[in-house]
Amino acid sequence: MTASYRYDVEVLHLLVSPAHAYFGRAREGAADVPTTDADRVELVAGKGIVGDRFFGKAAHMDAAVTVMAVEALESIAAELGTAPFDPLLTRRNVILRGADLPPLLGGDFALESNGEIARFKAGRPAHPCAWMDQMLAPGAHKAMRGRGGIRCQVLSDGVLHRGPAVLISPVPLDPGRAGAPTLLRPSRLP
Repeated sequence: MTASYRYDVEVLHLLVSPAHAYFGRAREGAADVPTTDADRVELVAGKGIVGDRFFGKAAHMDAAVTVMAVEALESIAAELGTAPFDPLLTRRNVILRGADLPPLLGGDFALESNGEIARFKAGRPAHPCAWMDQMLAPGAHKAMRGRGGIRCQVLSDGVLHRGPAVLISPVPLDPGRAGAPTLLRPSRLP
């Protein structure tokens, strides 16, 4: 990655969970699985976050880590007229403050925290699931579309720490747009 842009961000949360909590029908409730809001996570290239449900899973190698801007959740809560959401309920692995994520899609980027660098490839948008209406608030599923974060492949072994960090990007970003909705392509379904 030829990085030429650096942005101060904050890693607010690092979610690690060994199992899926949202499956089946929402009316049956989420599964009771252990979830850790870690101070640091270990990353393995091509596999993801050690101890997480997507670690080393072939179907998720290119999208093992999900990164989201907390500003998206703050905007959604304001739009829906609710109290602030617990970011961990979204089940995103990395919650950042101050990160304009959509321009990173399709490219490589890095997060530098506590003197260590973690490298990622932003592969695709992280679309919300219908569970968001149950876990956050009615209407959250629709409101989260276009601002659910990005699904990433881990490109290098490393460690990511909670706290102040630097997002290293090959493209210019607008931190003022952190969490702003992006235009989604129309569905191909009827």
